[in-house]
Amino acid sequence: MDRIRAFVLFFIFFATFLSCEKPEIPIDNTPLDLIVDKYVHSGLSPFFYILIKDRNGNIIYDYSAVNQDILPGETVDKNTLIRIWSMSKIVTITLIMDLIEDKILNLDEPVIKYIPEFKKLTVATNKEGTSLSMVDSMSKVCLYQEIPMNNDMTLRHLINHEAGFYYATTQNKCINQVIADKKLPRAYDSDDLINKISELPLIQQPGESHFYGTNTTVLGLVAERATGKSLKSLIKDRVTNLLGINGLKYNIDPDEKLLPQITGIDTILRVANDGELDIFGPEFPSYDFKNKVYLGGEGMVATADGYSDFLRIFINNGSLNGSRFLKSESIDEITSPHSQLDNKWGYNGYNLWVTSDTLRKSGWGDEGLWQGGGYEGTQFWIDSKREFVGVVMTQSNMLQKEAHGFYNDFRGELYKQIFDYEKK
Repeated sequence: MDRIRAFVLFFIFFATFLSCEKPEIPIDNTPLDLIVDKYVHSGLSPFFYILIKDRNGNIIYDYSAVNQDILPGETVDKNTLIRIWSMSKIVTITLIMDLIEDKILNLDEPVIKYIPEFKKLTVATNKEGTSLSMVDSMSKVCLYQEIPMNNDMTLRHLINHEAGFYYATTQNKCINQVIADKKLPRAYDSDDLINKISELPLIQQPGESHFYGTNTTVLGLVAERATGKSLKSLIKDRVTNLLGINGLKYNIDPDEKLLPQITGIDTILRVANDGELDIFGPEFPSYDFKNKVYLGGEGMVATADGYSDFLRIFINNGSLNGSRFLKSESIDEITSPHSQLDNKWGYNGYNLWVTSDTLRKSGWGDEGLWQGGGYEGTQFWIDSKREFVGVVMTQSNMLQKEAHGFYNDFRGELYKQIFDYEKK
């Protein structure tokens, strides 16, 4: 009798355990594939490769479509190397959090502790001394004035895009030309890059507002100065080698190649001419194996497989493949509200956008997704509630108006399926 009772209790416990397991979400690939095909084969995108993985690395969905008129003979899959631009930022930020955990850095430290060359930084203003970022008609302040930086710049300003660094794509043509003339991506090494940046005016006093720019690249330079190691080595030693991630790195090997730059600037897609991708002005980052400048905000390459594995640390409490990289508290800090708190679409963590319920109401996803993207159209999101990550790989810039709906259309269909399943 005791054996029967024990068996019954075991059966109840086992059934209860199974009921607590998160069920796999069944995905109907066909409508998702059709959306990808529509955007690629109608000439709105040169290609898309989509990869969705669960927390354990199992593939939930993957699909590739390539426009052979634009990229004849090319195939793109999970192992194709892609320029990821600003998707480099969250990699650098996780590294910074790792250095903070090891008490090598502190977000409230002054930047000049590590980069004393910034002591003489100036701020671009109008005639009244108002920073360009705080002027309603920034585009009209040309020529601008320069005044000394009078706020202490901290690492926290850098991580929150509040330090005053920018790209050559602001509304002010004068300051755009000044940064373009410096040819930042063509610096010889990190010290040369720091010297070039130190000769540029900031667009605001540190802490005045959120202004997107090369702040994370400067943060990477701080990491280099603090450790005496290159950003390339730090990422390799502390992130990719530790966690067993392949396909996320700086520089390509001599036998590797990258896909061409594609632009829609003429309303039709074509291979871009030199200088048409102008985030730094006419100069383009180098990915050559001899390159010694590691742009922490823009310079990495990745495969969809490698980048999705990196993202999985966010749904595994900072661990991957049996190795711990970050504490769960650091993951929480990265994804907590830090800036743009009054935006109806969500808020910024540490350069990780967290969506509001507006996305769900619009039919384009869900509330609480952690997401980001890059200059040539790459995108990602992390669904911490359902414990999966998604990566969208492409290489195109200045798209036609109709092309901008892809991410919302694709993710909208995916989450429609998810919501329908969860209602059952």
